[in-house]
Amino acid sequence: MCGIAGIFHTEGLKPVDPARVTRMLDVAQHRGPDGQGVWTAPGVGLGHLRLSIIDLAGSPQPMASADSMAMIVFNGEIYNYRDLRRELQAEGVEFRTSGDTEVILAAYQRWGLDCLPRLHGMFAFALYDLRERTLLLARDRLGVKPLHMATLSDGSVIFGSELKQLLAHPSLRRDLDPLAVEDYLCWGYVPDHRSILRGVEKLPAGHYRLLRHDAPPPRPVQWWDVSFTGREKGSAADLGAHMLHHLRAAVTSRMAADVPLGAFLSGGVDSSSVVALMAEASSDPVKTCSIGFDVAALDETAYADRVAAQYGAEHRKRMVGSEDFALADRLAAMFDEPFADASALPTFRVCELAREHVTVALSGDGADEAFAGYRRQVFHHREEQVRGLLPQGLRGPVLGTLGQIYPKADWAPRPLRAKSTLLSLAQSGEEGYARSLSVIPDDLRDSLYTPDFLRLRGEYRAEQPFIDLMRNAPARSGLDRAQYADLKFYLPGDILTKVDRTSMAVSLEAREPLLDHRLVEFGARLPEAMRVKGSVGKWLMKDTMRRYLPQDVLFRPKMGFVTPIAAWLRGPLAGEARAVAQGGELARTGWLDAGRIAGLAEAHIAGRADHSRLLWQLLMLEKSLARLS
Repeated sequence: MCGIAGIFHTEGLKPVDPARVTRMLDVAQHRGPDGQGVWTAPGVGLGHLRLSIIDLAGSPQPMASADSMAMIVFNGEIYNYRDLRRELQAEGVEFRTSGDTEVILAAYQRWGLDCLPRLHGMFAFALYDLRERTLLLARDRLGVKPLHMATLSDGSVIFGSELKQLLAHPSLRRDLDPLAVEDYLCWGYVPDHRSILRGVEKLPAGHYRLLRHDAPPPRPVQWWDVSFTGREKGSAADLGAHMLHHLRAAVTSRMAADVPLGAFLSGGVDSSSVVALMAEASSDPVKTCSIGFDVAALDETAYADRVAAQYGAEHRKRMVGSEDFALADRLAAMFDEPFADASALPTFRVCELAREHVTVALSGDGADEAFAGYRRQVFHHREEQVRGLLPQGLRGPVLGTLGQIYPKADWAPRPLRAKSTLLSLAQSGEEGYARSLSVIPDDLRDSLYTPDFLRLRGEYRAEQPFIDLMRNAPARSGLDRAQYADLKFYLPGDILTKVDRTSMAVSLEAREPLLDHRLVEFGARLPEAMRVKGSVGKWLMKDTMRRYLPQDVLFRPKMGFVTPIAAWLRGPLAGEARAVAQGGELARTGWLDAGRIAGLAEAHIAGRADHSRLLWQLLMLEKSLARLS
């Protein structure tokens, strides 16, 4: 696990100042405290920060190929590199190191761009071909590892693992993109198709770009996608056996490391499954860690304790309280862009705890997207069945009208929140699912914007790219489309961004076995009844893990990494809530209505409504803009 950065000239072979590449590395030392290197040639400069995981004494980067005709900087892990190494050795390739970086170089020189589908793992790399004078930028299938880039006025392309590395280049302009603010207020993060700064791009997951010195940067090319059009055949027992095989292979392949290794353990199905399979594969106790909350209703550590005890893990835990709000400024620095998923706070704390004892930690992220484990997916599956019975011509006017007049009841159990269900059913499946996932619906966002911002935003709506993604998905059903959009939009934009930034902030490598692409592809082919059964999502995975985990761990209501932000903003953080509507960078933009925000803050503090997610979003937006100014 590492950090990379670089500069590439698309208008000739102008020299690259190595000091500029070094500055891009210096601001991200947390990603690689074990080593640093810079390489330059006419028209190109590559930089690397190393967190040593495999081949600790060897594999320095930037690394040259055996014939010195290719150079690479690489962030990530290739889990099948030993198999690729043997295949390449059989074809006559000789290796000087025992790590995975040299395998990527040799694979590229042997197979060209066709090497990408052969790489199993998480990665973002830049590979310069000295014969062709091209730079290949590539990102792994699901976007576990990030890659940011921007084209400057002099025709150079700069890139780095984090936005802060691009900001270290003096020629990058810091112009805010108002459409990114619209995206952020809708989703709580800036999705991968946009950046908070105009001109900055993120290489999409499963894509590559091939840059040349004598041509403008081309559009990204997709080299991998997941399809929901096929269906596996077989009984639950047969498919469960296949799933267990994939799960075991995914976990064991990610246990290879030359440094201490452990796991996050929340007490939920996914992380508990990972720990159970790690314990099965290891002769030593698994090192686990978990985070609890000072609000008892949200604390899941008792379940984590049970699983840890069952498998004899070396378990450690720590509590998070309202005083941890002091981390907000540090979180803003980690993410560079505004990021309002409040679970980033406990995620950082659990990474911090893990790093005290291990250098690599396995997580349970990805199973909800791959196997339909989110409640919103289960509800969407049911709503799609209703949509199939009622024509749009009836649903739109009738249910839409009922939804408008039905009282809002966020405090009630989900089945009694008819307003959101009626409004969702009045729309198409894609529109309804986008609404269920959005943090701030479009009507509330519109009420926050000033006339100046509405003019800047124009006709754009943040939900539209998500809706288009669902409509164009390689899928057979509404559930398929929802999962596809979660895998391609929500997962890289929110979940994987959160885990990458919080883990790398403490120089910890996080690995996601449940995002092994073969496991994800298998999940996409499962019959709907194996994914959702009644009100139970992720059914086949839960059924498969019965032999490993207690019933109440498998089938208790999903909580997720919930943070008691609402209670904090009414109590010890009420002053922060009120401060959102006052001065600062956000107010200086003139894009949001300060009076409207102040009213929402007071309503929340008084307990008349729950605006905690909005207030937290605005707090994090303010802190992010202050850092970018």
